[in-house]
Amino acid sequence: MYFVYIMKNKTHSTLYVGFTSNLTKRVFEHREGLSRGFAKKYKLTRLVYYEAGECYDGVLSREKELKKWNRLKKEKNITTFNPHWSDLYDRIDMD
Repeated sequence: MYFVYIMKNKTHSTLYVGFTSNLTKRVFEHREGLSRGFAKKYKLTRLVYYEAGECYDGVLSREKELKKWNRLKKEKNITTFNPHWSDLYDRIDMD
């Protein structure tokens, strides 16, 4: 399985779109500050959105699509999936 996901920081000021084959591990790395770069700099520790798929190219294309969206469109997508913007880390569905 492959995943595209969106992380946010505590103040809700920054969003990060990522791609991974191991969502639990990758989100853990973000949460613990083990990742380098943008996500660590802006303390993006809360998983608010994710999609899963079996096709590497399809999920990677979806990530690229989401990255092109403006913030308002990303926020609407997150709200539809996760109305309260709860941290979904403990609820990751690996099925």
